[in-house]
Order: sequence, then C-alpha cells, then structure tokens
Amino acid sequence: MEIKEKDCLKSVESYDKTGFNYTMSKISGKYKLTVLYAIYRHETIRFNELQRYLNMISHKTLSNTLKELMHDNLIIKKDYKEIPPKVEYSLSNKGKSFIPILYAMCDWGEKYK
Repeated sequence: MEIKEKDCLKSVESYDKTGFNYTMSKISGKYKLTVLYAIYRHETIRFNELQRYLNMISHKTLSNTLKELMHDNLIIKKDYKEIPPKVEYSLSNKGKSFIPILYAMCDWGEKYK
C-alpha cells in the first residue's frame, strides 16, 4: 500500500497548527467516536435509545459527550417541547462529513483484526 504524503501531515511546523490536531480536538474523549457511530447508524435517536444501545456509558457521561459534540457542531439536538419531554439527536452536516473517516477506521479494523 502506497502512502501519499499530504502537507497537513508533514509540512506544518507546529503540531497545534495542524488539521490533525484540530480533528483530534473534536473527537478526543473516550466515547465521542462511539456516539457519532451510533447516531449515524440510527440516523435519528432519542437519548434513552442511545443509552440502551451504548449500554457501557453512564447517563452523565453520555449527556456530557452529547453536549461536547453539539458544542463542536457535529450533532444536532431537536427538542420537541412536549410532555413528556422528547429530544432527538442526529448528525449535523459537519458530523456527516466525518463519516468517511469512520468507514476508513472500520476498513482498517477489518483488515488488521
């Protein structure tokens, strides 16, 4: 497999100015990639459904992770303002643009697991 060097990987003087650093700042955290994957898989999902699907994440951790992903504009929260409360999460356009990276990670994992 031939690796094509890209300017963003080798030519920037300082790590903090790289696109790689920016990307990592948006997805670093134990469950961010997992939550992005789960929301992508379901397209639109409610909090409790997401927590049941990702049964290894506590309520507080999931809530904090969702807030961080919303802050970074990777997901959208839709609040229906009804009783009982109904909230749904989906990927934003920015979040959808990240999906090819998830596929690349999946392909790499399938190849080397």
